Amino acid sequence: MTRALVLTSSILAGNSLSLAEHFQAQAAGVDGLEVTTRDLVADDLPHLTQPELASWQVPAEERSAGQRELAARSDGLIEELLGHDVLVLAVPLYNLGIPSQMKAWFDRVMRAGKTFRYTENGPQGLVEGKRAVILAARGGQYAGSELDSQTPHLKSMLGLMGIREVDVVFAEGLAMGESRRDAALAEARQAIDDLIERLA
Repeated sequence: MTRALVLTSSILAGNSLSLAEHFQAQAAGVDGLEVTTRDLVADDLPHLTQPELASWQVPAEERSAGQRELAARSDGLIEELLGHDVLVLAVPLYNLGIPSQMKAWFDRVMRAGKTFRYTENGPQGLVEGKRAVILAARGGQYAGSELDSQTPHLKSMLGLMGIREVDVVFAEGLAMGESRRDAALAEARQAIDDLIERLA
């Protein structure tokens, strides 16, 4: 059984051209593939603060009630990540970056001593044997240009944790005319279908 964790982060809700919905629909009837979805916008994780960061540094048995509550956010998200084989990130492009909701998730799963560690030779990822899929929906055309700061950022964060097998599916030009939008979505959906066949 392959377990996939799908993270969505669009603020447009039902008005978005969602590649995640296509992934979920196509994966639903596939034997050997189980999908969990987390809507990071609905979760409404707050920005990471110093008290929450500090709670991670306190041994679990010594935490106050408030520190236990704060640390539980990160602990639960890391446990969920580690419990899946494939991480699927559905990521719109907002002002050349990732949505702040997804950044709040990464801030809690990228923890020294938990998902990576520092060594004499530099950082070492601790999340092993997993792969990731980035579903990138964009209104303009950015892939392969210097304006695409999002894809390298995501790959760097995943790589720091040890996830280096990353597939990227782009649907670009979605705001550049109906015909271009339809062609981009058709191509992206076919790429997703091909990926699902390999994941199962």
